[in-house]
Amino acid sequence: MSPTPGDRVAILIPALNEERAIREVVLGALAVSARVIVIDDGSSDATAARIADLPVMLIRHPTPQGKGAGLRDGFRRALALGVDGVVTMDGDGQHLASDVPRLLAAARQYPQHIVIGARIRNREQQPPARRRANAVADWGISWGAGVAIADSQSGQRYYPRAVLALADLKAEDFVFEAALLITACRELGLGVVSVPIDSRYQPEFRRSHFRPVHDIARITWYTIKRILHYGHIFAAHRRATAQPPLVIDPPAHDAEALAEAQAR
Repeated sequence: MSPTPGDRVAILIPALNEERAIREVVLGALAVSARVIVIDDGSSDATAARIADLPVMLIRHPTPQGKGAGLRDGFRRALALGVDGVVTMDGDGQHLASDVPRLLAAARQYPQHIVIGARIRNREQQPPARRRANAVADWGISWGAGVAIADSQSGQRYYPRAVLALADLKAEDFVFEAALLITACRELGLGVVSVPIDSRYQPEFRRSHFRPVHDIARITWYTIKRILHYGHIFAAHRRATAQPPLVIDPPAHDAEALAEAQAR
């Protein structure tokens, strides 16, 4: 089992107009890791001002460039820091930093894997249109990756260092996250493991930047092109459907022990 110490992991938080939630999100992240990178993607509100007094590394885009550009810049900064991996979290408050130790515990158990915080608890909280769109994306991206994936659209993930080197992938906005999964599985030989987290869609969250029809169409088109590019189309589908997604729920004491180690 490979260790993943907290001081060797950075937390990346892409943010666009998140003034209502960003401070709480960042404070939670700082309680888990001293290395927190916030990418302000050209916000027109007080997102940056809300965290100006906090010890974070802030990257600011002059105009919105999309989530892919934010993650790309965050990956490059993390590589420069020499980390072993990063955890990504959305800036709108849907992800809890208290789940990060569970993702890291899974990463220790499965070191050659991307770890996804899969929103498979309380799925009834998800808007029906979003749930249907996610199901379509899960099916297609699993086929593209040749690996069954639970919740391919969750933004809370642990990426090992090898994935950070994929920062130059030619994919933008939300397509970038799909590209990471497909390329890491197909070209780096990594697996995907999911850790159950709660679905959180309370009214206080701002409207999602994700557009189910538009963005799923873009992700689907990208995925189709990659399936054709890699070939062995039906073999990839058989691999993706032969087994259910790998889902583990690390025991609470494992996650708590890891959190205590990070705090020391």
